[in-house]
Amino acid sequence: MNTLLAAEDLSMFGTDPWWLVLIKAVFCFAFLMVTVLFSIVWERKVVAWMQLRVGPNRHGPWGLLQSLADGIKLMLKEDVIVKKADKVVYVLAPIIAAIPAFMAIAVIPFGPAGNEVSIFGHRTAMQLTDLPIAMLYVLAIASVGIYGIVLAGWSSGSTYPLLGGLRSCAQMISYEIAMGAAFASVFLYSGSMSTSAIVEAQADRWFVILLPVSFIIYIVTMVGETNRAPFDMPESEGDLVGGFNTEYSSIKFAMFMLAEYVNMVTVSAVSVTLFLGGWRAPYPVSTFWEGANHGWWPMLWFVLKVQLLLFFFIWLRGTLPRVRYDQLMKLGWKVLIPVSVVWLMLVATVRALRNENIAFTNIVLYVAGAVLGLLLLSFVVDVFRDRKAKASAAAGPADEAAFDPMAGGFPVPPKPGQSLPPVPRRRPRHDRDLVVSGAPDTATASDGKETDGV
Repeated sequence: MNTLLAAEDLSMFGTDPWWLVLIKAVFCFAFLMVTVLFSIVWERKVVAWMQLRVGPNRHGPWGLLQSLADGIKLMLKEDVIVKKADKVVYVLAPIIAAIPAFMAIAVIPFGPAGNEVSIFGHRTAMQLTDLPIAMLYVLAIASVGIYGIVLAGWSSGSTYPLLGGLRSCAQMISYEIAMGAAFASVFLYSGSMSTSAIVEAQADRWFVILLPVSFIIYIVTMVGETNRAPFDMPESEGDLVGGFNTEYSSIKFAMFMLAEYVNMVTVSAVSVTLFLGGWRAPYPVSTFWEGANHGWWPMLWFVLKVQLLLFFFIWLRGTLPRVRYDQLMKLGWKVLIPVSVVWLMLVATVRALRNENIAFTNIVLYVAGAVLGLLLLSFVVDVFRDRKAKASAAAGPADEAAFDPMAGGFPVPPKPGQSLPPVPRRRPRHDRDLVVSGAPDTATASDGKETDGV
């Protein structure tokens, strides 16, 4: 495997006239808005098909204008500002959440970095701009969007939005750490943080093949980052009453919804750029068609890949149930972050050995030996831990105080190994009979005594 080091030639950016830059910026905005409008309808249609329902079919042909009708309805609703809200922050919060979602698309390449297409007679690249640290720019912009959610919950002047904002903030920050580690593996293989250079580095082989663990980690983190099902904690109405956006209405509520769907498109575009070859045509097409990666065709492949990932979002929402918040945080901190760090160390080791011109077979042996050593060490630790647990169990239970769920003044669940005390005056399960709905719990026997009824 040859060393993949992409040459950062960004000289073609920054030379376009102002009107062409304006056209590109308007196109990026329009692409996101049209994709969001389509994604909302598509999501409702696909979930309806999964649940054997009809779905939206009133507005426009086949209900395709349903999302547009929803947006108009939200804008025409009464705009309410709660009395105890911090009005300036309350109004700015949805703007802070929505604007960063649009900004990340500026460094995403829709086509080759060279002067591939002609717009009004001017040859230009199919990308608004690029930076040597473009992916750090994407991470920074994603972090700014968190402030909108936190400020929305705090400025509402209500308890439930505050709790929802804090929970959502903790969720997004936790999953950004593993996301950054997944990005670092791509940087090691591409030799660059520039988005156009990363796509160029995938000319021979997509990074989803070279870095499958990084791709899986990023797929999970991008679902958690966008607060989508099964990680849609801010929308769990049972315990949050809507989350950080409870006190919002009209256009401000619509901006939060818009930010969520724009973030879906943005993280899907980033995933396509980093792992799925970007604008490059799929393998079967690129082999027998030389022009598949030239002209305007790369934009088609890019849009198709983005739509495929958006369908993955919808598929998850229609399939998986919502997880508990403790399961969400455990997955982020105890699974994704350790796995991403270990995988990053492994990738860095392989890259360092390849830079020393060590044969690939020797690298495989080194890595396999290290993995076997870790597995052996883990096995030994488990054996001694089991022996200690068995010895403590054989010695008999320790003189510990009985578990009292109300010791702290409010009920708490038992810890692992603890059990709730028996409920007083409860009959054993085998003595209880099934009571038919509507029938009395007791019936009078012939001898005059009350017995359990059936």
